[in-house]
Amino acid sequence: MGHQHFNGVKTAVLFGAFGGLVLLASWLVFGRSLGALLVGLVIALAVNGISYWKSDTLAIKAMRARPVTEAQQPEMYRIVRELSVQAGQPMPRLYVSPTRAPNAFATGRNPENSAVCCTQGILEILDERELRGVLGHELMHVYNRDILTSSLAAAMASVITFLGYAALFLGGGNRQNGGNPVAAMLLLFLGPLAAGLIQMGISRTREYDADEDGARLTGDPLALASALRKLERGTRAAPLAPERDLVNASHMMIANPFRAKDARSLFSTHPPMDQRISRLEAMAGRRG
Repeated sequence: MGHQHFNGVKTAVLFGAFGGLVLLASWLVFGRSLGALLVGLVIALAVNGISYWKSDTLAIKAMRARPVTEAQQPEMYRIVRELSVQAGQPMPRLYVSPTRAPNAFATGRNPENSAVCCTQGILEILDERELRGVLGHELMHVYNRDILTSSLAAAMASVITFLGYAALFLGGGNRQNGGNPVAAMLLLFLGPLAAGLIQMGISRTREYDADEDGARLTGDPLALASALRKLERGTRAAPLAPERDLVNASHMMIANPFRAKDARSLFSTHPPMDQRISRLEAMAGRRG
């Protein structure tokens, strides 16, 4: 496939930034001590470990998806099998969510432990060529290890938020322990904001990369562009309710599943759809 977008470097930068935030947060909350840094490190490692092993099930559960057989979804199986063979990668497990909202996502910590899910809504509105474009996009998230990185980024953001609340409600930032109560209060408000901005930036970049790599895999950038147009209309007409579990899983989906006016759009993990489509059309022009 020949285009890895320096994902290893991006991952290192992402977790370096988040690790620094966690250590700074624990220092502000628990005071200037080696124990304070160890508390932050243990929390970060524990959350990372849980997210790593559960990354292939959390989004599936949030979307109430069920595994499907080849007899139930022959088209989906045929496309994914062809693309997996072409990429030289193992076949992921396939799921379908009963929701009418059109969307798709891939999840799993690596290609050997991965799953691809389509909603009933997306299977109804896309033709085979467009579905192939979407599934190519999702498979590239798996091959680029994007799902693991985005899951860990979300977990680290949760750690920052937890430490902020600890600063306010659990007596953190006590001057007797060497902490700074003013800094702890700032952490409560600015920590989640900083974590969200870092998470948003890396997620948007990975969506662009998966668009490009998926189009390279299928050899048909315009098919994905056409699918994205339908998804933009479809998600606008049938948005998902911003339930907590769905919000936590939304960064994995190919299209933002919520209403654009939702306050969370300020921190949307998805780039603007028109920009994604324009990039794919430009890619098709270069290939042509």
